[in-house]
Amino acid sequence: MPLNMTKVAFACPTIDVLRQRLEVSGHTTTRYLPKRHEEMVGGSLFWIMDHTLVARSLIEGFDQPEDGGRWAIRLAMPLVAVQPRARRAHQGWRYLEEADAPADLAAGELAGAVLPGKLLRELARLGLD
Repeated sequence: MPLNMTKVAFACPTIDVLRQRLEVSGHTTTRYLPKRHEEMVGGSLFWIMDHTLVARSLIEGFDQPEDGGRWAIRLAMPLVAVQPRARRAHQGWRYLEEADAPADLAAGELAGAVLPGKLLRELARLGLD
């Protein structure tokens, strides 16, 4: 089973802004190539907004420009909305095991208003998630 990762959707206030950015570029970047990158092809990059996992993109591969700059993480479209789940923001990326990944929203299912991450964490801590 492929390995997933999480990454903050920096400077993307909404899922629509993230979707537009990815439709134009088809990738995001990272400074360092993950050591387990080969396991991640076919997995998903889960996006964090406001301390909440909100969507995922299928990872197609990793490329480095000839100048040796930042690594590109090639992503497939479309962006898939997932059941919101609290997650702390972090720099760079983190691995995410399949068992810890949120489920996709079903076709036609709406996430509604996504609760703030701090509230989701507190509900989870109380066993009310």
